[in-house]
Amino acid sequence: MRFIYTLGVVLYALGVRVASIFLPKAKEWVDGRNNFWNQLPDISNKKVYWFHCASLGEFDQGLPVMNLIRKNDPEIFILVTFFSPSGYKHYNKRKNPVDYACYLPIDTKANAQKFVKHFQPKTVFFVKYEFWANYIFEIKKQKCQLYSLSTLLRPKHHFFKWYGSFFREILHQFDYFFVQDQQTFDLLRSININKAIITGDTRFDRVIENKNNLVLDEIISDFVGESKSVFIAGSTWQKDVELIKPIIGSSMFEKYIIVPHNVDEVSIKSLTSFLDIVILRYSDLKDHSSTISNVLIVDTIGLLASAYSFGTIAYVGGGFSKSLHNILEPAVFGLPVIFGPVYNRFPEAQAFIDNGIGFSVKESDELSQTIESIKMKIDEIQSKSSQFIESNKGASQKIIAYLS
Repeated sequence: MRFIYTLGVVLYALGVRVASIFLPKAKEWVDGRNNFWNQLPDISNKKVYWFHCASLGEFDQGLPVMNLIRKNDPEIFILVTFFSPSGYKHYNKRKNPVDYACYLPIDTKANAQKFVKHFQPKTVFFVKYEFWANYIFEIKKQKCQLYSLSTLLRPKHHFFKWYGSFFREILHQFDYFFVQDQQTFDLLRSININKAIITGDTRFDRVIENKNNLVLDEIISDFVGESKSVFIAGSTWQKDVELIKPIIGSSMFEKYIIVPHNVDEVSIKSLTSFLDIVILRYSDLKDHSSTISNVLIVDTIGLLASAYSFGTIAYVGGGFSKSLHNILEPAVFGLPVIFGPVYNRFPEAQAFIDNGIGFSVKESDELSQTIESIKMKIDEIQSKSSQFIESNKGASQKIIAYLS
């Protein structure tokens, strides 16, 4: 089975190489792994802690733990690997203690042996639900400590299927699981894995940490001015923009800020053309301010948290696909959060709804009605939102306590 698994990984990598001829993101994936082995740093006599993250979201989950580990031992070497370009390209926009970051070479036995032998990590963390078999088997072969951080599993995962014995063997290699919720804990128990504890989601710690260290953006601040009602649409895709378009620029709010997921020039021009109203672009306001529009598009990376801090109500994108973005980011500032209808993969979304601080909508009319309903009890919802985030903090400290 391991041979079939590895063959599948190799075929996937070949498919990405073919796709890289046509797709920029696939090309980034391939180019990031070119000449890989000649770029590795010398880590002789260093105590290496390795965090593997699929992308930027998983990096945010690992970051509070990295910070605490570095605080407890300033001499350690923190290695971070990414599967996707979106993580590798943008992780350094967060303040972080990372000593070296790179792409993870494709998961073959030879790559795993060479990589683990070079870094000789003392402790390894795989974040959320990335489990690369050849690396995991090699990590344990070389007697490293192996943990799963902020684990989130669902019944439909192949670990729990009749054909999943090989994949269950992968999970049994871990020394311990720090899981997000009761369902994951119970699923692990169902396959005789008892080395687990429910610590919660480390992203709660991350957004609180981010809020406490936030530097407000002056350009966004100038745009908002003295406005008392600001609608923030963060990490939006085309479906999200179609939903919110009828209200953008209306009298429902004094100001509107849109922070799209893709900020390349083609995407921004497509967005402004689709909205078909007078808008301001963040990049055009760097040298001067303007009042020609009450709609601002933030066409640069790294300002989403700052934008949320000025908001009254937030809409978070990705809820029309399987990729709902981080709804904790606006909630930490007390914002009620609206999102699309596809959120079953994200337990925090259901928790938001159950606690009356999150709202799922499918259509533009429903969005308008939901906003009006939120406005009627905005102070109550904002207070509950902040309290909910505070009540769920502490996952990172629980993990560190166990490791200690």
